[in-house]
Amino acid sequence: MLECVKKIAAASDDTYGSRRMKCAMNGLGYPISRNKARKLMRETCVQARHRKKYKVTTNSNYKQPVFENLLQRQFDVAKPNQVYASDVTYIWTQEGWLYLAVVIDLCSRKVVGWSMSTRMKAQPFGAY
Repeated sequence: MLECVKKIAAASDDTYGSRRMKCAMNGLGYPISRNKARKLMRETCVQARHRKKYKVTTNSNYKQPVFENLLQRQFDVAKPNQVYASDVTYIWTQEGWLYLAVVIDLCSRKVVGWSMSTRMKAQPFGAY
């Protein structure tokens, strides 16, 4: 039975836990319980590998215009209210994720404006 557990684990790419291992063993004619499957897996050093859940959050297929980089990484500005920079980050709260967008003046490094939302939606320019 131990060889059978190793073969099932290899065939499933180590994704089977004790529940699915029990069903696979029962299907092959070895009537065992979940606890027995767990013990057999422990004896053969077989563990289920958990795959990391991955969510795609970037949409590269959009019709919004891409503006040219006028700043060219020159972040030292002589006069205030000439150059602004912005960034978006997300913060975990007890109620879920919040997205924070901040705009700063690059001369004074002071916050000019900010916005928080539970969703990150693209708004057309001038729709504020």
